[in-house]
Amino acid sequence: MKHKVFIDGSEGTTGLQIHERLSARRDIELLRIESHSRKDKEVRKRFLNEADMVFLCLPDDAAREAVSLIENEKVRVIDASTAHRTIWTYGFPELSPQHREAIKTARRVANPGCHASGFIAAVYPLRAAGLLPGEAMLSCFSITGYSGGGKKMISDYEAADRNELMASPQSYATAQNHKHLPEIARLCDLEALPVFCPVISDIYSGMAVTVPLHSAQLRGNPGADEIFEMLSRHYENQRFISVSRSGESDKIAATTLCGTNNMVLFVGGNSERITITAVFDNLGKGASGAAVQNMNLMLSLPEGAGLDKGESA
Repeated sequence: MKHKVFIDGSEGTTGLQIHERLSARRDIELLRIESHSRKDKEVRKRFLNEADMVFLCLPDDAAREAVSLIENEKVRVIDASTAHRTIWTYGFPELSPQHREAIKTARRVANPGCHASGFIAAVYPLRAAGLLPGEAMLSCFSITGYSGGGKKMISDYEAADRNELMASPQSYATAQNHKHLPEIARLCDLEALPVFCPVISDIYSGMAVTVPLHSAQLRGNPGADEIFEMLSRHYENQRFISVSRSGESDKIAATTLCGTNNMVLFVGGNSERITITAVFDNLGKGASGAAVQNMNLMLSLPEGAGLDKGESA
């Protein structure tokens, strides 16, 4: 049986990536809306209610409107926008067995934000293990490729006459109001928002999200070796997340996992100071790859279908 899938917002970066990952699959029937009808509310409503699974790759307000148009109670939705991330089931199955089961049975799933995915992957296990107090004052430094900014930013970065400053990494969201902060606080049950320093780099895709810690912030004062062992146990046997111990001479590149749905947590440091760096593709585990993984779970399909090389459905 083929599952009918509709991507609302299929012309955006995430929508295009989801389409690419699904177009060759034999178990999926992609419902295609004509380009001239993409903004026709009644046509969209028909497609939204015909599908078994809907991906929303839209701005927040448009995503909320799309949900309001769905009258068929059998339609299941994955929202890639920020609109429902603190309300709907959160689409990060590796966090715990409970998260995975909730995704499998949910009708509405919020796909995680890219920066948030890296931070939460590092910090959630520490909170779940009782090592990190909820009142901890944390910070995060995150490097991302420019594709995360969408078509306009991609066009700006790839323009022949672009501003020469674009060759340099650029900090942004310096007012500390980044849209990923609410989901970070909610999922990690933090009392204080972290100081968050996102940086756009002159790379198309890739991410390196680093959370620095002092051992004194953690109960029992564990060092980097102990944190590595704990995270390794937490993510043991996960298909897409693994943990590595980084050494003094190691260099961590944000582009290491581009084109995959994988994430590696690199644990560095010593007995007093620790860094946890999540490396992944902002278009993969940070967006479309995670969305397809969630769809596979929701439709009881092989989790790696369309994501692992050699695995299809």
